[in-house]
Amino acid sequence: MSVWVTEEVVRWSLRFCSRSSQVMQRGLLATASPRDTAPTWGPRPSQTCLHMGSVRSARFYSQDAAHAEGSGVKRPVSSSSLSDKSQSVVSASGQKPAKSPFFDHLQRCGSPSDVLDLTCKYAPTVRQVSNCLTHMWTSTKKMTDEQRRCELQLMFEHPEFDKLLQMALKEVGVMRGEDVAYTLLSMVNLGVPQSSRVVQTFLRVCQDKLNEFDEKSLSILASCLEHMDSSPNVGALKEGMRLVVEARLPRIQHVMSLQTMMRMLGKDAPINLKRKLERKALSMSDQFSLPNSQHMISTMAAMGFFSKPLLDVCSEKIIENVHGIPFNRLFSVLLSCRELHYRNLDLLTCISDYVVSTLELWTNKQLVLFLSVFENLAFSPAPLMETFVEKVIARPDDLTLKDLLCVLKVYSSLNYDLQQHRQQFLDGLTQVLESYLPKMSGFGLLKAVFHLCLLGHFPSAPLEQLLHNSTVEQFHTTTSKPSQNRMFQTIDLCLRLDRPPLPRPLTVPPSLLGDPTPPVTPSANQWLSQCLPSVLEDQADTMLQEAVMVENFYLIDAVITKPLSNQTSVPEGVSEGEALSPAESSQRFAVIYAPKSAFCYRSSNPRGSLAIKLRHLKILGYNPVLVLEQELQSVSEEKRTEFLRGQIYPEHHRSDTQPQMEQLQS
Repeated sequence: MSVWVTEEVVRWSLRFCSRSSQVMQRGLLATASPRDTAPTWGPRPSQTCLHMGSVRSARFYSQDAAHAEGSGVKRPVSSSSLSDKSQSVVSASGQKPAKSPFFDHLQRCGSPSDVLDLTCKYAPTVRQVSNCLTHMWTSTKKMTDEQRRCELQLMFEHPEFDKLLQMALKEVGVMRGEDVAYTLLSMVNLGVPQSSRVVQTFLRVCQDKLNEFDEKSLSILASCLEHMDSSPNVGALKEGMRLVVEARLPRIQHVMSLQTMMRMLGKDAPINLKRKLERKALSMSDQFSLPNSQHMISTMAAMGFFSKPLLDVCSEKIIENVHGIPFNRLFSVLLSCRELHYRNLDLLTCISDYVVSTLELWTNKQLVLFLSVFENLAFSPAPLMETFVEKVIARPDDLTLKDLLCVLKVYSSLNYDLQQHRQQFLDGLTQVLESYLPKMSGFGLLKAVFHLCLLGHFPSAPLEQLLHNSTVEQFHTTTSKPSQNRMFQTIDLCLRLDRPPLPRPLTVPPSLLGDPTPPVTPSANQWLSQCLPSVLEDQADTMLQEAVMVENFYLIDAVITKPLSNQTSVPEGVSEGEALSPAESSQRFAVIYAPKSAFCYRSSNPRGSLAIKLRHLKILGYNPVLVLEQELQSVSEEKRTEFLRGQIYPEHHRSDTQPQMEQLQS
């Protein structure tokens, strides 16, 4: 009884959702002239690889008078149709007939045109119409983009293509649900315009037959709807699918069907439904194959739904079977993890170690893409980065310009310690960069020099070209962006503070630095404001300043200035009669409140922007004191005060608190 009630609710919901689209469609078909009702292939095909600019307008149409105005569902079935259908089931003697030669010929067709030529020789039955369109689509899947474009153009120009679509439109009312779904999917993937009469009719029939669709048919339909443009019929059908999926969720048996439906429901699915889908997926997790696990992660990314239990289950499956997973699937998993902001140290380490152990299997481009997505996840795969450094040192000229810019970004952003390979690696990258200078854009050169500055490397040729009048003029003629101004400000600071040995002095023109005043007045950090007065209360002659801007660029959350403990000795180079400057007669601690995102994942290694800030503050005479966000927010005020006191006054810090701090930082 409850199942019958649910199906009735779904049926009436579908009628309600599609009422406006039905009226709109019928009105268009009933009032427009025959010339207007014949849909065209439209200016923008649904398949991006077609480039159909040179293909003539299509003729599809189905203006047959025997065809009903609406969906074609209520059209009386002709005797010829019934005869065709019955022939595929029983013979005149009541015995099952021999297999039709049509299917053997169909399997030998290698292109859509071959299938259309076959329909000239054999009149396809209702079932065979769906088989033809499905085979036409599958035959193009393994073609190159150019070959596919040419074959589809030939298909649209083939006179039998119109006849096949007319036949599909006439017979849609007597097709099985699975054939309706497959036919719709094939037409959309072949590039038949989604606004055409045949596609819209199939959408309406799907709405009418939705309660009759089994799990497989629903999965096929969901795969089609996932990539269709928004329209009234698509919207009504998606809403109906949501109701049907929710009602039938306990009865879904196949993981792949569940995943396809989840992708179709997408980001707009209600959170309650997403939770139900999560519970269903977890209940089926023991059925997950390796492809299921990979696909589930990308499915959650498509839904914009983060489920740590489900992601952990999938990650464990991938870790157990990582050997042999091809590049595209591994890379897709990592991209989905990035989109979901999901980081699993075991998974990331396993993949990076696998890449290192099978280095000879990967091209330079694939290695660079792995490094890039690891950098996006703020994960520093030390063995992989070290191995790639050695590879670049051996053959730097193998890097393309795109590879070079990506490598510079990765190594500077992750602040990787190059150790004994530093000079060779940076010299190799500089050599490649200089070979590309004549063909580089101004912005590409800016990014390259910026990343080199983060690495503390200052080659003269790229710097001179970046600050040459002709390049500067290019930036003046384009609208400056905040990121561009910030990169120039960083380069300017590096030239002034790092003072690299260059053949001639270089400066960044003030016009490229943007507005020197900060957009908002910096405010004091509330966590530090609560703790620091307690830390300094028993310290004489100590001064506290909060929210201090240095060089009009770096924000220091708090500066603590205290006199040197021993000023009896005179620094070298200073006579006894000379007075010491305030910086020389005191210690300045720069307390920096840093979020977790400023560090590499599960590491105390600061990332690029924080690393260069610390470097420059040391040059300016500050002693940086890093305070991690969780160190202040996850403990009591007493422990926060004790921790800060130990960082600023280590000589007075109780030794018994050190293990507590180490445990806290871990």
